[in-house]
Amino acid sequence: MDLELLNTKIAGIERETAEATQKVTSIDALRSLDSAVLGKTGSLGGLIANIKEFPADQRGQVGKLVNEAKGRIKSVLDARMAELQQAAASASDEESKWFDPTLPGNVRPMGSVHPVTAVQWEIERLFERLGFTVEDGPEMESEYNNFEALNIPASHPARDMQDTFWLANGMVLRTHTSPVQHRSMKKFGAPLRVIAPGRCFRYETIDASHENTFHQVEGLMIDRDIGLPHLIAMAKMLLTEVMQREVTVRVRPGYFPFVEPGIEIDMNCAICGGKKCPTCKYSGWVEILPAGMVHPNVLRAGGIDPDEWSGFAFGLGLTRLAMMKYGIGDIRILNSGDLRALVAPQRMGGPIIVDKTTKSRAVSEPRP
Repeated sequence: MDLELLNTKIAGIERETAEATQKVTSIDALRSLDSAVLGKTGSLGGLIANIKEFPADQRGQVGKLVNEAKGRIKSVLDARMAELQQAAASASDEESKWFDPTLPGNVRPMGSVHPVTAVQWEIERLFERLGFTVEDGPEMESEYNNFEALNIPASHPARDMQDTFWLANGMVLRTHTSPVQHRSMKKFGAPLRVIAPGRCFRYETIDASHENTFHQVEGLMIDRDIGLPHLIAMAKMLLTEVMQREVTVRVRPGYFPFVEPGIEIDMNCAICGGKKCPTCKYSGWVEILPAGMVHPNVLRAGGIDPDEWSGFAFGLGLTRLAMMKYGIGDIRILNSGDLRALVAPQRMGGPIIVDKTTKSRAVSEPRP
């Protein structure tokens, strides 16, 4: 390559660079163009690598021509950079005029989990480790599923306390999550391990431990040779796991139409420590887990032979258990919408946090 050809090539690079510079509309694109032309391997910068092709007496002049061209191209690029930066600053100023203070800021959106939800997640994790599946059912149930399939016919006295919120379409707001027992037996057959958390409705006289809307988790295990000792051991393990301490319980007879025999499992009141308070009706104990062996009629309604299979069922009050775990003395707080109720988990090792951006959960450990 001679000097004349070099001058022609440099002139072409300058012309092409000037045209490309005017077409660039972003700072990042302009920086890429700068590197493509002036970099060590660029169209102009790369000419320095070819200086050895020239005679020794011409190499100084070649270096001078390339450096002068580099300065001219640099001036063109710098001028365009100033224009783009000024345009970006003007756009930023324009956006700031339209700032909306009601929009979310840059703070990572976080929130607290309701105490009842937190307890439900803990129970779901526990039973999933034990091989149980988590099932759901509708809050608007048929009369058959809510009563008759559970050995509660229309003439049964047990209807007096549960025959409550009827709808115009002939359906009823479920009074317990027990209808999921029937649904699960029809769906899976035996053997069966299932829990069913959810919201229930009853006409109740509201006080410190009763609400007309509450949360419950139904548990059902059907297999061969299942008995009450399995039920009591599981209940004790469940309460100890959720409360994260040894729990004192008592077992007493109880009547429920869908189990035979039926039992009531009470736990020592965590609000007063058994010293008697309004929450425990001044008894020192809180009814927490009605349970029993599944009645043969319920098994038959679910399509399961009671001569071959047996099982236990329980209905754990999630709302009451949340009260015991977090030291909430009045059940009405949990349905009140009072955000101060969400501070309660801080008493048990820190707040319960949910990341709304990733929907991840953390109670005492991440949920699988």
